[in-house]
Amino acid sequence: MTFNSIDLTIIGPPFLAGLLVLATHVPFGREVLKRGIIFIDLAIAQIAGLGVIAASRMGWDSHGWGVQIAAVSSALMAAFFLSWLEKHYRDIQEALIGISFILAATASILLLADNPHGGESLKELLVGQILWVTWDQLIPTAIVTGFILIALFGFRDRIKQAGFYLLFAIAVTNSVQLVGVYLVFASLIIPALSSFKRTKPLTMGYIIGGLGYAMGLILSSLLDLPSGALIVWSIAVIALVFKFVLVDADKVRKLC
Repeated sequence: MTFNSIDLTIIGPPFLAGLLVLATHVPFGREVLKRGIIFIDLAIAQIAGLGVIAASRMGWDSHGWGVQIAAVSSALMAAFFLSWLEKHYRDIQEALIGISFILAATASILLLADNPHGGESLKELLVGQILWVTWDQLIPTAIVTGFILIALFGFRDRIKQAGFYLLFAIAVTNSVQLVGVYLVFASLIIPALSSFKRTKPLTMGYIIGGLGYAMGLILSSLLDLPSGALIVWSIAVIALVFKFVLVDADKVRKLC
C-alpha cells in the first residue's frame, strides 16, 4: 500500500463524476430534509434502475438511447406518482415511498432471476462502477447537470411541487447509472444533514461531499477495495468530523 498506486488519470473522471452528482444532490438534499421525504431518492433511483433492467431484459443495448429513455421514463412516472402522493396522502407519504422502493427492488430481482449475471447486475445498480467512469461519459452528465442547476437556481420561485419532482427525477436518473443507488442516497442526505441549520449550508455540504469522494477514491486505490462503499463511509466520517468540530467551535464562541 503506497501512494505511488494512486493514478490521477484513473481517479480523475470518477472524482469529477462525484462533483457533478453533488452539484445537484446537495441542494436537493436540503429540500428533501425540509419536506421530510428522506427515502424518495432511493425509491426513484431504484425505479429508474428497474427501467434499465427491464429494457436490458428486452435485449436493448445497455448503453444505448433506448435504455436511457426507459430509465428516465420510469423515474418521471415515479416522480409524478410521488408528487400525487404528497398532495393526497402527505401523512403516510414516507411509508408509501418505502413500499414503492421495496416493490421496485424485488421486481428487479424477479426480472434477473434467470439471468446468470443477475447478481452482478444488481450489485452494479446498488454500489455502482464509479471507478470505471470515463471522460466521455461525463459530457452528457455535465450537460444535464447544468440544465438542472439553471432551472433550480435560476427559476427557484417558479418551480412548483410537480416541477421539483420532475427535476429531482432527472437528477437521480442522471447519477444512478454513474455511481449507483447507495452513493446517490449518501450524496443527497449526508452532506445536507451534516450542514443542516448551519451558516452557508450549501458550501459546507459541497465541501463535505467533495472531501468524501476524494478520500474514498484515494483509499480505494490504496486498499484495492470497492470505491462506492468506501466513498459512502468517507462522506459519513467527514460529516461526523465536521459536525463535532462545528459544535465545539460554537461552544467556544458562546463562552467567549
